[in-house]
Amino acid sequence: MGAWDAAAPTDERDGTASGDGADPPGPGRGAYLRRTPLTDQYGRGVLHGELGLGAFEAYLAAVSGAHGGTSPRGSSHFDSGLGRDLRRWCPPLLGLPAHCPPVRYLARRRELGAFTATRALLRGSGVGAFVTDTSAPDTVAIPAADTTTSPAELGAAALGRAREAVSLRELAAQVADTSGTVDAFLGNLAESLHAAAHAVAFVSTGTFREGPAPTPYEVRRAAGRWLRARAARTTDAHPEAAPWHPAVPRPAVPRADEPALVRHLLWAALTTGRPVQLHCADPAPLRPFLHATGGLGARLVLVPRAPYHRAGAQLAAAFPHVYADVGPSPEETLTEAPSGKLLFSSGAWALPELYVVAARRFTARTERVLARWTESGACAHAEAVRVARQLAHGNARHVYGLEPASRPAPPARAPRIDYVPEVATG
Repeated sequence: MGAWDAAAPTDERDGTASGDGADPPGPGRGAYLRRTPLTDQYGRGVLHGELGLGAFEAYLAAVSGAHGGTSPRGSSHFDSGLGRDLRRWCPPLLGLPAHCPPVRYLARRRELGAFTATRALLRGSGVGAFVTDTSAPDTVAIPAADTTTSPAELGAAALGRAREAVSLRELAAQVADTSGTVDAFLGNLAESLHAAAHAVAFVSTGTFREGPAPTPYEVRRAAGRWLRARAARTTDAHPEAAPWHPAVPRPAVPRADEPALVRHLLWAALTTGRPVQLHCADPAPLRPFLHATGGLGARLVLVPRAPYHRAGAQLAAAFPHVYADVGPSPEETLTEAPSGKLLFSSGAWALPELYVVAARRFTARTERVLARWTESGACAHAEAVRVARQLAHGNARHVYGLEPASRPAPPARAPRIDYVPEVATG
């Protein structure tokens, strides 16, 4: 057990994210999510290896959506809202003062070692359970040397539990690699979907507007076109040999982007009984599909991109089998959907710091909303606690069939780590 685990519990003082304003006043601060472990319904693994300043900022740029990954002269992605929140909440977990210079923070990170620093950050994030997508990001090239943690490794590092969410796109690609014909591909795909017993959910990133399931003729034609397109793509290019930057788009990869094939994958996944996450920009075009799947008993979770989380919450309120990501503004989505239909996710990957920032932002913003509700008389304190627990972990446990996290959330501020011996990961 590390020093941060043995610390005595303290009151949460998460405050708000950069630019959100002051901490909520009064006795309600930290009263609703205190020592409540979060369940993160969507994220990816974090890097095993150590990162220098340039590589770390490159990943930070990629997460921020920077094209090309470069900052203007004299500027830095550490000066963005994400960067400021990272420097506010992560250094204390490694025994440094908040807002310390990035160079000092990364030096401390290297001093502790990648394994120890990652463990401290994940255990200090307050996340106790993870639903982890093991596929690579759609638009970011990660070099082969930068391997990421498996769900088991992520859960062990965080002293929590991590379960896998299987990407339908990646599953189709894997099946295609071992299937020579359309018939073999479709047969193997059905077997693979039902054989994914380790998965608690499937992930779909395809977009389409049609509601009903495609006909077998449509599926066969779409599968044939897609398999021919894959065969026509050459693999002569080696992205590892070219200058690499994580904010540079990945080389073109044959994807299951045939609309009929995407619809087939979704309908086939729904027959397994596992929830399906629908990742999209604006979820409004999915309404026909949500309507068509209403009587199947399957659960769908909408994970929109900003600024479409309100639209996702509206659809979750309209369809009994649909849930939605709570998004960056709980106050906005809570006005559109019942609290029992919204789930927290970080969307974190590569950097364990992103789990810390996402969890602290969610906690701070949720606390502030619930404090206003109770102070204005909109709800009782006990009701606010119930809402907080639904968003933090209860809804995710219900949707994904997860066991409750057994460990309490660690304190907001960990004591200084003077020395923690390195532990081998292999």
